[in-house]
Amino acid sequence: MKPIARNNIVLFITVLTLAHFEESPATEKQFPDNSDNEIIRYVNPFIGTTNEGNTFPGAVRPWGMVSVSPHNAPFSTSGYIHGETDFYGFGHVHLSGTGCADLGSIITMINRGEVQIDPQDYKASIEDEYAEVGYYRLILKGLDVFAEVSATERCSILKFTSLRNDSLNILFDLGRNLSLIGGGAVKIQSSTEVEGFNNSGGFCGEANRQYVYFFARFNKPSTSSGIWMDHQMSGAKQANIQNAPIGSWFRFHMPKDSSILLKVGISYVSVDNARKNLKQEIPDWDFQKVRSESRNAWDDVLSRIRVQGGLNEDWIKFYTALYHTLIHPNIIEDVNGQFPLMGRNGVGKYSNRHRYSVFSLWDTYRTLHPLLTLIYPERQSEMIRTMIDMYQESGWLPKWELAGNETYMMVGDPASIVIADSFTKGITDFNAELAFTAMKKPAELRPGESAPPIRAGYHQSLAYHYIPFEQDTTKAWWVWGPVSTTLEYCLADWAISQMAYRLGHTATADNFFERSLYYRNLFDQETQFIRPKKKNGNWVIPFDPLKTEGSGGWAGSGGPGYVEGNAWHYTWFVPHDIDGLIRQFGGRTSFLKKLQRCFDEGHFTITNEPDIAYPYLFTYVPDESHRTREIVQKLMKDEFGTGSDGLPGNDDAGAISAWYVFSALGFYPACPALGEYRIGRPLFERSVIRLHPNYHKGRKFRIETLGRKKEERTVKSIELNGESLIQSWIDHSDIISGGQVIFKYQ
Repeated sequence: MKPIARNNIVLFITVLTLAHFEESPATEKQFPDNSDNEIIRYVNPFIGTTNEGNTFPGAVRPWGMVSVSPHNAPFSTSGYIHGETDFYGFGHVHLSGTGCADLGSIITMINRGEVQIDPQDYKASIEDEYAEVGYYRLILKGLDVFAEVSATERCSILKFTSLRNDSLNILFDLGRNLSLIGGGAVKIQSSTEVEGFNNSGGFCGEANRQYVYFFARFNKPSTSSGIWMDHQMSGAKQANIQNAPIGSWFRFHMPKDSSILLKVGISYVSVDNARKNLKQEIPDWDFQKVRSESRNAWDDVLSRIRVQGGLNEDWIKFYTALYHTLIHPNIIEDVNGQFPLMGRNGVGKYSNRHRYSVFSLWDTYRTLHPLLTLIYPERQSEMIRTMIDMYQESGWLPKWELAGNETYMMVGDPASIVIADSFTKGITDFNAELAFTAMKKPAELRPGESAPPIRAGYHQSLAYHYIPFEQDTTKAWWVWGPVSTTLEYCLADWAISQMAYRLGHTATADNFFERSLYYRNLFDQETQFIRPKKKNGNWVIPFDPLKTEGSGGWAGSGGPGYVEGNAWHYTWFVPHDIDGLIRQFGGRTSFLKKLQRCFDEGHFTITNEPDIAYPYLFTYVPDESHRTREIVQKLMKDEFGTGSDGLPGNDDAGAISAWYVFSALGFYPACPALGEYRIGRPLFERSVIRLHPNYHKGRKFRIETLGRKKEERTVKSIELNGESLIQSWIDHSDIISGGQVIFKYQ
């Protein structure tokens, strides 16, 4: 097919963009026609690419290893900030929504004329761009090049169309990624093939390093090629260097309107595996086939939830949020089943399931993993089994794992919470006793045994029944935020107790349940805050509940004793004992008054994980659920949008997007491992969850509203399967058994 002329391309992109995202917001939508890929039309990959959302707009499959995406902001977290005008190439693996940068490896760039090897010299201006699920394209001003990309699970396909008669250079910048110049290796195999790797790492300043291997092939031979190393051109065909620039280039004769295709296979194991991935996943040169298969893959997973009614903007926000929850954790095994072992101390192999990576567990245990447990249990099961395997390979469950490395970022013991939550909700097709052993290991410390990084400071927790404020920051594993870490351990211990009860380990369950209540030792009756305490039992003074700096030596570390927050953000972070917390406050009146102040005075933030459940805490007090519905409705309307700034901050590997998905459905998992959802207010007139036959008893669960024509209408009553629902929660078992819940408005 002859390529579209340049002016027509611009018009075509503009028309598609308007059709995709600028429908009248007053139009209400009915159930989408899945046969026509209707659902994916409401995903806008640009949402979250500004306002520090740190998402990327490039092409990726659901849970895919490869994400080929543009870089216009080098050394930013995802490589992309919407509105930046300089293009630095396409990276092939990315993190979505995280607070720190890593990956962005195997950068592929184009230029004309003399080969340029420095990013400031080879960058080009973005004239126009467009994105949809599994596909991205742009026009490069000055270069007169139309570039398109799509992806399979482990590979990418790129198409470059020349809009003028001129040679074109295609570059592989292999020494750089989004976090450092780690160096790499390159070998030109022929005029159409090149291979090598990039050394990436340094996540949040940590020591993690990982090789990202690639094998690339063009659909026609180049007229010339070469490599560079440490800022110098070389006549060699292969090179290897550490902590310095390295790369290769290929030149092609490109008449006007001609195109060249490039296929790239990626692996975290070897070049040979990258070659095998490419051979199996993209055996031909059919770009449209890859793009179409990507659309179908996304349509299939997104259609697990179908909605009706609501505004176009509601659909865009909802399905884009759901889209962002299905990027991480992502697969890391190759087509032959091989993957890097935890700690990168060898190669493992699966024969019948996926291996996953990017476990941002401090963020995702609260929302994303509970969402996967409910909607995509088959994937969550594989992730649980991956976590258990990581324990067997390294001796510990993951905390913040990235490409087979443990980064030890954030605090607490989140893996135990994820496993317990899944197990209590019916995902039991894993070795539960082995998982339980792994969960207990860092919490069952012998006298004199040093606490592992997973539970830094836990000796002190056992000795004092809280972690004291005094911390020796010269030690390798000092406790960041003793108050916050104490609360995280309390929740993890409660989760372990719930797992123990279900496995019949009653004595262990009772022991960990008692530990889960240690938070009470940090509750100050006078100030009604959970606050830092010294070893001698005295409160730390002076005490400023609004202070947001001082816990660590870097900006954003949190107030003294807290992690990325202050006393207002953590005082209600006791999801497993809200009734007990109410008693600590002296009763419901005091509890409600202080909680309402948190919102009225602007202390609550939807981007701070510890307090994102706070809007739902009003449901623990009889006749106060209306406050939850009002706050959640306002948050969904004001804090989330349909533009590039449509996320309120870091998406944290889909954690914040998962909050939105749950809230839009009308219920929320305020406490992991409890097996219940607190009730809010559905966003749509009707939502249908398609249940999984291998994990659920029912086929579908419906959420419907009756009598709501205006936002100000209030909920009069709620019915579950025809019976009045008196309590303000729904059991997980009721949802997965099928049926419906109806919200009746007045």
